[in-house]
Amino acid sequence: MYQFIKSDINLDFIGKRKIAYAVSLFLILSSIGFLVANKGPRYGVDFSGGTVIQVRFDAPVNANEITSGLDTLKIITSSVQTFGDKKDNEFLIRAEHSLNTDKEFATKVTAALKKSTGKIADIRRMEIVGPQVGQELREKALFAIFYAMLFITIYMSGRFEFKWLMSALVTGILIASVYFFSWLFSSILNIKVGMLELTGVALLVALALFWVLKLKYAMGAIVALIHDVTITLGVFSIMGKEITLTTIAAILTITGYSLNDTIIVYDRIRENVRKQYKNPFEVIINNSINETLSRTILTSGTMLIVILSLLFLGGGTIHDFALAMTVGVIVGTYSSIYVASPILLEWQDK
Repeated sequence: MYQFIKSDINLDFIGKRKIAYAVSLFLILSSIGFLVANKGPRYGVDFSGGTVIQVRFDAPVNANEITSGLDTLKIITSSVQTFGDKKDNEFLIRAEHSLNTDKEFATKVTAALKKSTGKIADIRRMEIVGPQVGQELREKALFAIFYAMLFITIYMSGRFEFKWLMSALVTGILIASVYFFSWLFSSILNIKVGMLELTGVALLVALALFWVLKLKYAMGAIVALIHDVTITLGVFSIMGKEITLTTIAAILTITGYSLNDTIIVYDRIRENVRKQYKNPFEVIINNSINETLSRTILTSGTMLIVILSLLFLGGGTIHDFALAMTVGVIVGTYSSIYVASPILLEWQDK
């Protein structure tokens, strides 16, 4: 029977781990650097509040012409960018403030755009999100990512190390740490911090706890997930993309996919520890990665075919979701081999 990858394949993944560490470090530092330079992720209207207007023209126009037309209505735009294919002549306009988007307003916008561009404008949709609603959505999205990672670590520790009680203890400490640091910064130090900073502090506390309590599988999984999410956010920052609710959905999907890939490899490592106990741990990990390589490539490959189809053929509405998923699947597959698994070896060496 034909095999996509031979069963006796023996690629030296672990032997190349230091090169992989250098690549991962470069990608993470680059991502963090761009996020810092851009003053954090660029939040969309969903999270920052404001008004979004999708408009289509009957002929090619310039973004500056659109901006000048809106200036006559005293609409302060944060961005004007193409939406979908350029040949569709569609633009997504984001205003910094919530506007009264009634029928009269739509008529004024189309008239102003026609005057400034000389082309007929057709408003496809208008959405408004208040600043308070946007802030609440942003906090809930960060909570969702944090708790997803938290419960993943509980599962990993219980599944592979049978430390359910210790995992529950870690969960309690992490949840308490979020509220403690929130109280400390706001009430005692009088420093205003957001959920992004609190989530970062909680993740650092989590890594420290995993190290002290020797939860090596949870450590490997959470580091791989932080690796994947950071690089995905970095790519969005580099490309000037906005973080929306759709993007958060993609990031949560990425964490699930990356975890699934990591679990497959970890499961084989645990089996081979019993079967190949005479071999060094480095050899056991490398054999396990090679034995699951066919499944990893086939799963990632088939998923990429679907996602790339959405990316290039799905249109502007789903483009950012497909982009985040594409980056996440590639980085997630890489991290399950070169990040999550080698961490077990580094732990053993220590």
